[in-house]
Amino acid sequence: MEIFSIARKFMKETGNPSQWSEDYPDKNLLLDDICHGDSYVCISGEEIVATFVLREGKDPTYNIIYDGEWTNDNPYATIHRIASCGKTKGIFLHVMQYAIRHYDTVRIDTHRDNKPMQHVINKAGFRYCGIIHCWNGDERLAYQYDK
Repeated sequence: MEIFSIARKFMKETGNPSQWSEDYPDKNLLLDDICHGDSYVCISGEEIVATFVLREGKDPTYNIIYDGEWTNDNPYATIHRIASCGKTKGIFLHVMQYAIRHYDTVRIDTHRDNKPMQHVINKAGFRYCGIIHCWNGDERLAYQYDK
């Protein structure tokens, strides 16, 4: 929860105040991620410095895409809820290295105002595919990476 609090603060400071509300993600969602078996942490020394979800299978919010299209319909995994405590640089690249060791196709989405995330997504080789709508109706920019 502390890492998500730090991530929300960073988002606000970098021009993205509305992607995650003060209560997102809540404890129940994080416990669901853990129980689902796809919640991960990144460790530096003995300290947890980041967390993310890497979920295999179709994401229902990706069924409809606007103003573009997915690069293919291959099976994929999705990165969700990536957050860092800010102490370690390059977390996203470590997450990607892990993801592509296990999956040939990876998808991710982010808020239009989340410029730092868009930068690392593009730097990691993702292709912008279009716009999706989250479970709550919010718009997100959608990307796909293919090996």
